[in-house]
Amino acid sequence: MNFRKIAPENGSGKGHPARGHRTPLLCGLCLLTALWLTSAGGCQSSSKNDAMAGAYYINPHRDLHKLGKVALVELDNTSSYPDVSADVTQALFLALQKKQVFSLATVDRDDPAWQTLQENLDSLQALRQLLTMRDTLRCNALLIGTITEYRPYPQLVLGLRLKLLDLTDGQLLWGIEQVWDAADKSIQKRVGTYFKKELRSGLAPLREDLVVISSREFIKFAAYETAQTLERHDK
Repeated sequence: MNFRKIAPENGSGKGHPARGHRTPLLCGLCLLTALWLTSAGGCQSSSKNDAMAGAYYINPHRDLHKLGKVALVELDNTSSYPDVSADVTQALFLALQKKQVFSLATVDRDDPAWQTLQENLDSLQALRQLLTMRDTLRCNALLIGTITEYRPYPQLVLGLRLKLLDLTDGQLLWGIEQVWDAADKSIQKRVGTYFKKELRSGLAPLREDLVVISSREFIKFAAYETAQTLERHDK
Protein backbone atom coordinates (compact mmCIF):
# COMPACT_ATOMS: atom_id res chain seq x y z
CA MET A 1 0.00 0.00 0.00
CA ASN A 2 1.21 3.46 -0.83
CA PHE A 3 1.07 6.05 1.89
CA ARG A 4 1.63 9.56 0.66
CA LYS A 5 1.33 13.28 1.41
CA ILE A 6 -1.56 15.40 0.26
CA ALA A 7 -1.17 18.53 -1.80
CA PRO A 8 -4.56 20.26 -2.10
CA GLU A 9 -6.10 20.33 -5.53
CA ASN A 10 -9.55 20.65 -7.03
CA GLY A 11 -11.35 17.70 -8.52
CA SER A 12 -14.91 16.74 -9.21
CA GLY A 13 -17.05 14.20 -10.91
CA LYS A 14 -20.02 12.21 -9.72
CA GLY A 15 -19.71 8.47 -9.85
CA HIS A 16 -22.09 5.58 -10.39
CA PRO A 17 -22.34 2.25 -8.60
CA ALA A 18 -19.50 -0.03 -9.62
CA ARG A 19 -19.72 -3.74 -10.33
CA GLY A 20 -16.09 -4.50 -9.62
CA HIS A 21 -14.25 -7.78 -9.36
CA ARG A 22 -15.25 -9.57 -6.15
CA THR A 23 -12.36 -10.70 -3.97
CA PRO A 24 -12.43 -12.94 -0.89
CA LEU A 25 -13.57 -11.18 2.27
CA LEU A 26 -10.32 -12.20 3.91
CA CYS A 27 -8.51 -9.79 1.56
CA GLY A 28 -10.49 -6.94 3.08
CA LEU A 29 -9.47 -8.06 6.54
CA CYS A 30 -5.81 -8.16 5.53
CA LEU A 31 -5.98 -4.68 4.02
CA LEU A 32 -7.59 -3.26 7.14
CA THR A 33 -5.03 -4.88 9.40
CA ALA A 34 -2.13 -3.73 7.25
CA LEU A 35 -3.36 -0.13 7.22
CA TRP A 36 -3.60 0.20 10.98
CA LEU A 37 -0.37 -1.69 11.62
CA THR A 38 1.48 0.63 9.24
CA SER A 39 -0.07 3.71 10.83
CA ALA A 40 0.74 2.47 14.30
CA GLY A 41 4.31 1.79 13.24
CA GLY A 42 4.90 5.40 12.26
CA CYS A 43 4.81 5.53 8.48
CA GLN A 44 7.19 7.94 6.80
CA SER A 45 5.86 11.32 5.74
CA SER A 46 7.52 14.36 4.29
CA SER A 47 5.50 17.53 3.96
CA LYS A 48 5.55 20.63 1.84
CA ASN A 49 4.49 23.86 3.48
CA ASP A 50 0.99 23.64 1.97
CA ALA A 51 0.59 19.88 2.36
CA MET A 52 -1.15 17.93 5.07
CA ALA A 53 1.23 16.03 7.30
CA GLY A 54 0.50 12.44 8.19
CA ALA A 55 -0.30 9.37 6.16
CA TYR A 56 -3.31 8.13 4.31
CA TYR A 57 -4.10 5.16 2.11
CA ILE A 58 -6.03 5.17 -1.14
CA ASN A 59 -6.62 1.95 -3.07
CA PRO A 60 -4.60 2.28 -6.31
CA HIS A 61 -6.82 -0.22 -8.12
CA ARG A 62 -10.18 1.44 -7.51
CA ASP A 63 -11.71 4.64 -8.87
CA LEU A 64 -13.71 6.26 -6.10
CA HIS A 65 -15.59 8.36 -8.65
CA LYS A 66 -17.33 5.16 -9.77
CA LEU A 67 -18.37 4.18 -6.28
CA GLY A 68 -21.84 5.73 -6.25
CA LYS A 69 -23.50 6.28 -2.88
CA VAL A 70 -21.59 6.08 0.41
CA ALA A 71 -23.07 5.88 3.92
CA LEU A 72 -21.29 8.26 6.30
CA VAL A 73 -21.79 6.95 9.83
CA GLU A 74 -21.76 9.52 12.63
CA LEU A 75 -18.30 9.23 14.14
CA ASP A 76 -17.59 7.32 17.30
CA ASN A 77 -15.81 9.41 19.92
CA THR A 78 -13.13 8.47 22.45
CA SER A 79 -12.41 12.07 23.48
CA SER A 80 -13.72 13.79 26.59
CA TYR A 81 -16.19 15.83 24.50
CA PRO A 82 -18.89 13.45 23.22
CA ASP A 83 -21.07 16.26 21.85
CA VAL A 84 -18.50 17.16 19.19
CA SER A 85 -19.26 14.01 17.16
CA ALA A 86 -22.22 15.57 15.37
CA ASP A 87 -20.25 18.74 14.50
CA VAL A 88 -17.29 16.83 13.06
CA THR A 89 -19.53 14.45 11.11
CA GLN A 90 -21.48 17.36 9.63
CA ALA A 91 -18.27 19.16 8.66
CA LEU A 92 -16.99 16.01 6.96
CA PHE A 93 -20.31 15.57 5.14
CA LEU A 94 -20.14 19.10 3.71
CA ALA A 95 -16.44 18.88 2.78
CA LEU A 96 -16.91 15.51 1.05
CA GLN A 97 -19.99 16.76 -0.78
CA LYS A 98 -17.98 19.68 -2.11
CA LYS A 99 -15.39 17.28 -3.57
CA GLN A 100 -18.16 15.45 -5.50
CA VAL A 101 -16.23 12.18 -5.60
CA PHE A 102 -19.31 10.20 -4.57
CA SER A 103 -22.78 10.89 -3.20
CA LEU A 104 -23.47 10.64 0.52
CA ALA A 105 -26.12 9.47 2.95
CA THR A 106 -25.73 9.78 6.72
CA VAL A 107 -26.41 7.39 9.58
CA ASP A 108 -26.96 9.34 12.80
CA ARG A 109 -26.15 8.08 16.27
CA ASP A 110 -29.83 7.71 17.14
CA ASP A 111 -30.40 5.43 14.13
CA PRO A 112 -30.99 1.79 15.24
CA ALA A 113 -28.31 0.68 12.75
CA TRP A 114 -25.60 2.91 14.29
CA GLN A 115 -24.39 0.53 17.01
CA THR A 116 -24.19 -2.39 14.60
CA LEU A 117 -22.16 -0.34 12.16
CA GLN A 118 -19.75 0.73 14.91
CA GLU A 119 -18.89 -2.83 15.90
CA ASN A 120 -15.48 -4.25 15.10
CA LEU A 121 -15.40 -4.31 11.30
CA ASP A 122 -11.89 -5.75 11.38
CA SER A 123 -13.26 -9.18 12.25
CA LEU A 124 -14.05 -11.73 9.55
CA GLN A 125 -17.49 -12.28 11.06
CA ALA A 126 -18.30 -8.57 10.69
CA LEU A 127 -17.00 -8.49 7.13
CA ARG A 128 -19.49 -11.22 6.24
CA GLN A 129 -22.22 -8.79 7.21
CA LEU A 130 -21.18 -6.18 4.64
CA LEU A 131 -23.49 -7.43 1.90
CA THR A 132 -26.40 -7.22 4.33
CA MET A 133 -25.38 -3.67 5.24
CA ARG A 134 -25.27 -2.78 1.53
CA ASP A 135 -28.89 -3.85 1.09
CA THR A 136 -30.04 -2.20 4.31
CA LEU A 137 -28.32 1.14 3.68
CA ARG A 138 -28.80 1.07 -0.11
CA CYS A 139 -25.20 2.23 -0.45
CA ASN A 140 -22.10 0.75 -2.08
CA ALA A 141 -19.62 1.74 0.62
CA LEU A 142 -19.38 2.60 4.30
CA LEU A 143 -17.39 5.55 5.68
CA ILE A 144 -16.83 4.97 9.38
CA GLY A 145 -14.40 6.29 11.96
CA THR A 146 -13.54 7.69 15.36
CA ILE A 147 -12.66 11.02 16.89
CA THR A 148 -9.52 9.89 18.67
CA GLU A 149 -8.74 13.22 20.34
CA TYR A 150 -10.41 16.58 20.79
CA ARG A 151 -9.62 19.68 22.84
CA PRO A 152 -11.36 23.05 22.39
CA TYR A 153 -9.78 26.50 22.36
CA PRO A 154 -7.30 27.59 23.65
CA GLN A 155 -5.64 24.20 23.07
CA LEU A 156 -7.39 23.27 19.83
CA VAL A 157 -6.62 19.68 18.85
CA LEU A 158 -8.59 17.25 16.69
CA GLY A 159 -7.64 13.65 15.92
CA LEU A 160 -9.47 11.48 13.37
CA ARG A 161 -9.23 7.87 12.26
CA LEU A 162 -11.40 7.07 9.23
CA LYS A 163 -11.83 4.23 6.74
CA LEU A 164 -13.92 3.66 3.63
CA LEU A 165 -15.07 0.08 3.04
CA ASP A 166 -16.56 -1.42 -0.10
CA LEU A 167 -19.80 -3.13 0.95
CA THR A 168 -19.63 -5.55 -1.97
CA ASP A 169 -16.32 -7.27 -1.28
CA GLY A 170 -14.98 -5.81 1.98
CA GLN A 171 -12.00 -4.07 0.39
CA LEU A 172 -10.48 -1.05 2.06
CA LEU A 173 -10.81 1.81 -0.42
CA TRP A 174 -9.38 4.68 1.61
CA GLY A 175 -8.19 5.39 5.13
CA ILE A 176 -6.57 8.13 7.16
CA GLU A 177 -5.28 8.70 10.69
CA GLN A 178 -4.32 12.26 11.53
CA VAL A 179 -4.09 14.78 14.38
CA TRP A 180 -4.48 18.54 13.83
CA ASP A 181 -2.96 20.77 16.54
CA ALA A 182 -3.59 24.52 16.21
CA ALA A 183 -0.35 25.26 18.08
CA ASP A 184 1.68 23.54 15.33
CA LYS A 185 3.42 26.06 13.05
CA SER A 186 2.92 23.90 9.97
CA ILE A 187 -0.82 23.73 10.73
CA GLN A 188 -0.95 27.52 11.04
CA LYS A 189 0.78 27.88 7.68
CA ARG A 190 -1.70 25.51 6.04
CA VAL A 191 -4.55 27.45 7.63
CA GLY A 192 -3.23 30.51 5.76
CA THR A 193 -3.40 28.63 2.46
CA TYR A 194 -6.88 27.35 3.31
CA PHE A 195 -8.04 30.85 4.21
CA LYS A 196 -6.86 32.32 0.91
CA LYS A 197 -8.54 29.54 -1.05
CA GLU A 198 -11.84 30.00 0.78
CA LEU A 199 -11.56 33.78 0.40
CA ARG A 200 -11.42 33.37 -3.38
CA SER A 201 -14.51 31.19 -3.22
CA GLY A 202 -16.34 33.77 -1.12
CA LEU A 203 -16.66 31.43 1.87
CA ALA A 204 -13.81 32.66 4.06
CA PRO A 205 -14.23 33.55 7.73
CA LEU A 206 -13.87 37.22 8.57
CA ARG A 207 -10.31 36.77 9.85
CA GLU A 208 -7.64 34.20 9.13
CA ASP A 209 -6.81 33.76 12.81
CA LEU A 210 -10.43 32.77 13.45
CA VAL A 211 -9.62 29.32 12.09
CA VAL A 212 -7.15 28.63 14.90
CA ILE A 213 -9.26 30.10 17.71
CA SER A 214 -12.72 28.93 16.71
CA SER A 215 -13.49 25.26 17.33
CA ARG A 216 -16.11 25.24 14.58
CA GLU A 217 -13.80 26.79 11.98
CA PHE A 218 -10.91 24.52 12.99
CA ILE A 219 -13.13 21.45 12.53
CA LYS A 220 -14.09 22.74 9.06
CA PHE A 221 -10.41 23.13 8.21
CA ALA A 222 -9.62 19.56 9.29
CA ALA A 223 -12.60 18.26 7.30
CA TYR A 224 -11.40 20.19 4.25
CA GLU A 225 -7.92 18.67 4.44
CA THR A 226 -9.38 15.20 4.95
CA ALA A 227 -11.53 15.53 1.84
CA GLN A 228 -8.47 16.38 -0.27
CA THR A 229 -7.02 12.91 0.33
CA LEU A 230 -9.82 11.27 -1.64
CA GLU A 231 -8.06 12.20 -4.87
CA ARG A 232 -4.97 10.38 -6.13
CA HIS A 233 -2.19 12.77 -7.03
CA ASP A 234 -0.13 10.45 -9.19
CA LYS A 235 -2.25 10.97 -12.32
